[in-house]
Amino acid sequence: MNLAVLGAGAWGTALAARAALRHPTVLWARDATQADVIRSARSNPRYLPGVMLPAALRIESDFAAALAGDDTLAIVATPMAALREMLERLDGHRGGVLWLCKGFEQDSGLLGHEIARTVAPTLRVGVLSGPSFAIEVARGQPTALVAASADAALRDAAVDALHSESVRIYTSDDAVGVEVGGAVKNVLAIATGIADGMPARFDGRDGLGLNARAALVTRGLAEMTRLGVALGARAETFMGLSGLGDLVLTATGDLSRNRTVGRLLAQGLALPRILADLGHVAEGVSTAPMVLARALAAGVEMPITQAVVAVLQGALTPAQALERLMGRDARSESI
Repeated sequence: MNLAVLGAGAWGTALAARAALRHPTVLWARDATQADVIRSARSNPRYLPGVMLPAALRIESDFAAALAGDDTLAIVATPMAALREMLERLDGHRGGVLWLCKGFEQDSGLLGHEIARTVAPTLRVGVLSGPSFAIEVARGQPTALVAASADAALRDAAVDALHSESVRIYTSDDAVGVEVGGAVKNVLAIATGIADGMPARFDGRDGLGLNARAALVTRGLAEMTRLGVALGARAETFMGLSGLGDLVLTATGDLSRNRTVGRLLAQGLALPRILADLGHVAEGVSTAPMVLARALAAGVEMPITQAVVAVLQGALTPAQALERLMGRDARSESI
């Protein structure tokens, strides 16, 4: 099996490095200079410093050369903003396409499978998602992911390509649920970051405490599930890797970029400065307004998401958003 990982950020580089230990694998970088640096250094110092890449991993900046062969499984590892362009370029490719990016497309509010249906309806497509920090995957630390597609053969190809002693691949035919989980968890991670970063209020301790974090994760999962079901997903998908699993990791892990954004917002830093200093894409920032728009269109209530959007847009301070959430009327617990 031949693999082409399209996008040389941290996640694409990590996955390509693991795949190259078992299959002929190409890592494509859009920037020829970056490709030269990775090729000569046998590492990706910009996005994954300190991780040496296997000698078998081929580095390319030529898109056609990276995809040579109709049987090549293409794995798109770009940010969500570039998925449409990549699917347009892949239109007609017969080897199957999976994407790693998580979110709703800015402006259109579409999920990945909806973009694919619009720009390349004949492609065999799916999504690879789940709780995964790139650096841990690159180091060979145990990780479990889910490959979701309506195409059973593509799901099997994902398992053949990526299942290994350190990466366990589960499969699902609920691509909608897997995509919604991967998108919404980033927004909820900003919320938990805000809670964790709030100035000292209780016995001189920063943050709102572990009780508050658990409440946000739990009620956030309910929001995620409501939206997913409204968009055609199955509720049980959100109890799996791309729902609860990815939410727990992103909302609590110190390596989470979205949680970092929330924590720094709570400390009073301006969003443009946070994003400039971060150096990586935090998908939750651009995804949050799109999640809320899709929720409103579907008649789905998402108060935590609404509060995050208000903070990101400067309509509320973190303290005001907290006050609004805590001031909601009592209700029965339900999805």
